[in-house]
Amino acid sequence: MILAIESSCDETAVAIIRRKGKTADLLTSLISSQIEIHRQYGGVVPEVACRNHAQRIRPLVQQALDDAGVSLDDITAFAATRGPGLASSLLVGLAYAKGLAAASAKPFFGINHMEGHLLSPFLEEGTIPPHLSLIVSGGHTMLISVQAYGQYQLIGRTIDDAGGEAFDKVGRMLKLPYPGGPEIEKHAREGNPKSFIFPRAHLKDAPFNFSFSGLKTAVLYQIQKLDDSQAHLADLCASFQDAVIDVLVKKNN
Repeated sequence: MILAIESSCDETAVAIIRRKGKTADLLTSLISSQIEIHRQYGGVVPEVACRNHAQRIRPLVQQALDDAGVSLDDITAFAATRGPGLASSLLVGLAYAKGLAAASAKPFFGINHMEGHLLSPFLEEGTIPPHLSLIVSGGHTMLISVQAYGQYQLIGRTIDDAGGEAFDKVGRMLKLPYPGGPEIEKHAREGNPKSFIFPRAHLKDAPFNFSFSGLKTAVLYQIQKLDDSQAHLADLCASFQDAVIDVLVKKNN
């Protein structure tokens, strides 16, 4: 039975997993979000995120134990995200999980954040078949060839802005609340993705790499051309989102 902690950015998360042979049961998964706190700043403030992780991690761990109906004595190992992420935020979860492991003389595992994204869909499967994986998180966009657990080949990655970063930055350009991604998606549902033709970056010397910086700049120039960008908000969101998704899908195919 593993108790796992994640604190790589602005969410404190705790999960408890019980292994059953080659598969595993997720007993509980709790997330404490800081979105409302950071929204007033228009983005994540590392010092604020770190302080809130420190305040929330202990009660969240206790709540996870209560929800799963287990105690710390029942836990056989502890895990925490070791990176990548905000250093100050990572330190909170890492130190807390290491402390629990040391106090109980049980194993500790530091987990790569991207590997967590990569493998979590197979938690209940028991096996990891060879496949091509597309990871699109806040700060990373990666295309990875997976042969088995621990056998990965990086095929492509972003050379500038990641997909999630582009969403947040364009959201700020459009004066949308943080985080920009969900807000853009919400408005895009009401817009026409063909209203504005935004560029799709295809790198000849690195065809599997991603670049969204040019797209972000194109959106900025388009906003500056419009007398009232808010009147075209839905169409701008739809056209931008369509450009990002188009690149992600084509690279994956």
